[in-house]
Amino acid sequence: MPFSSKIIEQAVEAFTGLPGVGRKTALRYVLHVIKQQEAEAHQLSDLIIKLKNDLKFCNICHNISEQHTCEICANPSRSNALICVVQDYRDVLAIESTGLYKGLYHVLGGLISPIEGVGPANLNISSLLQRLTADTQEVILALNATMEGETTSFYISRKLANADIHISTIARGIAVGEELQYADEVTLGRSITNRVPLDTVLKRT
Repeated sequence: MPFSSKIIEQAVEAFTGLPGVGRKTALRYVLHVIKQQEAEAHQLSDLIIKLKNDLKFCNICHNISEQHTCEICANPSRSNALICVVQDYRDVLAIESTGLYKGLYHVLGGLISPIEGVGPANLNISSLLQRLTADTQEVILALNATMEGETTSFYISRKLANADIHISTIARGIAVGEELQYADEVTLGRSITNRVPLDTVLKRT
């Protein structure tokens, strides 16, 4: 695709670096930015810089936050008896959108995947084990129903085997192979509410 400007070409290349953005879509974004008012373009660029410079990871659950402790962990109305383990920030958003879960979260930052070179040491698993207290009654493994998700759930369950804690997983209203972020709110809400003991699921597989 020939461009009349090197700047446009570089901008298109930058946008195609985003997930799911092809060259035609990238060009559409670039042309939209060109037509924007200068103040709007500056606001967009300032927000992108803030995303990199001003956001942090919660020092307790590893959720994305503007503070060292995220709003969920700092909320006294949340139950510290429940810890829901998820893959990333998108899963926190998905479960929160149901309005049915009132416990805490722990964001792993990925899933165990030997093919991609991701092992337990690359994930936030050790910090999960360290944050368990006498108040912790249940750990909910809300991971994707994929081979990587099941492998990660099994690994964590073995690490928690000697702890006096109930281990559950979300009910499989979520289809096998489906990612949480693409599930509708009703199905996801039902899955988190009707969670089942992990051992029950492992015995079936």
